[in-house]
Amino acid sequence: MITIIDYGAGNLRSVLNAFARLGYATKLAKTPQEVLNAGVVILPGVGAAAHTMDSLRKAGLDKAIRSYIAEDRHFLGICIGMQILLTGTEEGGWHQCLDIVPGKVKRFSGCLKVPHMGWNQVKQKKAHPIFEGIPDEADFYFVHSYYTDPDDKSAVAAETTYGSPFCSAIIKGNMIATQFHPEKSGEIGLKVYDNFIKIATGNKTGKI
Repeated sequence: MITIIDYGAGNLRSVLNAFARLGYATKLAKTPQEVLNAGVVILPGVGAAAHTMDSLRKAGLDKAIRSYIAEDRHFLGICIGMQILLTGTEEGGWHQCLDIVPGKVKRFSGCLKVPHMGWNQVKQKKAHPIFEGIPDEADFYFVHSYYTDPDDKSAVAAETTYGSPFCSAIIKGNMIATQFHPEKSGEIGLKVYDNFIKIATGNKTGKI
C-alpha cells in the first residue's frame, strides 16, 4: 500500500487524485507507527518548511521519517517534502529540519520574482529509473520561494535554472525528492509517480 503522510499539507488531495488516476490504492498516515509500518512513503507539501517541521514534530512524525529513511526504504518527498530533508532552512530565520541531507534551504536572491511559479525545464544530472520515459529538460510545474542547496552535490539528481541553476531533485539510496510538483505537471508528472512505484515494488506493473 502507498502511504501518504497527512500532516495537513494543502496539496494532499491533488496527490491522492494523481495516484488514483494511475490506478494505485493509497492510505493516509497520521501517526509515527503508520509511517514505520508502511511499504512505500510519500511526503507532499506546500507552504513553509518551518511550519511543516513544527507540524511533524508535534505529531512525532519527524523521528518516524528519519527512522524510515535510515533503513533505506522507499521514500518520495515533494516540494516542502524535499526541503525539510536538509539540515535547516533560512525561511523566517534559521530553522532546523530533518538533517538527512546535509545542506541548507535558501531563498532566491537578487531581482528574481518570487515565488518561482509555473513551468520550467528539469535537467537530469544522473541516469535513474525515476526518469524512465521522461525526456531530458522536460517541463514540470514549480511554485516555491526557497530552494535546496545540498552539501554533497552527488545527491543532486536534477537541476533547473531560475536566474542560476538550482537543485530540483535529490536521490540518495531509495530516497527520492523533487522540488517540482508531479501532481501538477500533467501526464509527465504522473509518469514520475508511476516510475517511483515501479521502483519501489520492483516490478513493471507497480502492483502492490
